[in-house]
Amino acid sequence: MTTLLLSLLLVLAQTALPAALPVVRPLPAPLSVARWWDPPPTPYAAGHRGVDLAAPVGAELRAVAAGRVHHAGPVAGRGVLSLALPNGLRTTYEPVRPLVTEGEEVSAGQVVAVLTEGSHCPAPCLHWGLLSGEVYLNPLALLARPTPRLLPDPRPDGAASGPGGAAGDRLSPGRPAGRWPGPSP
Repeated sequence: MTTLLLSLLLVLAQTALPAALPVVRPLPAPLSVARWWDPPPTPYAAGHRGVDLAAPVGAELRAVAAGRVHHAGPVAGRGVLSLALPNGLRTTYEPVRPLVTEGEEVSAGQVVAVLTEGSHCPAPCLHWGLLSGEVYLNPLALLARPTPRLLPDPRPDGAASGPGGAAGDRLSPGRPAGRWPGPSP
């Protein structure tokens, strides 16, 4: 019952996030997800409590929304930046070299950190997290949903290849699953 209730609250919170807060991407578009959010089944179980976004060491990271710096410094030997947002959410970035200090007000889109080495990914990446109190949420829920794109039919005659020639047979699946496209802020 508790798991069902938490799942329902999570879905409701994620649905309300984009409309409630103007958000900027932490990295330039398109975002390339190296590892997706994979929440644990219970608060203390193993899982991936954020998303890993592929980026080169030295990439400038932006505040996804206006807020106040909650923490800027090392945690377990890795540089971490945590921003408290006005709606009670907190977003985290690691491994980073923070360019802001605790208590400082930041604006959406402001460069707040630089990506450093030491991530848990095989290649350099930003681990981006989102919390509501002590509950981890999918940080991608903050961003506008990608715009579906249909690609033109590569066949010159436009003939459908499937049985019955349905128009749906000519649609392309679009971008690979690891990319998060959409308009840049």
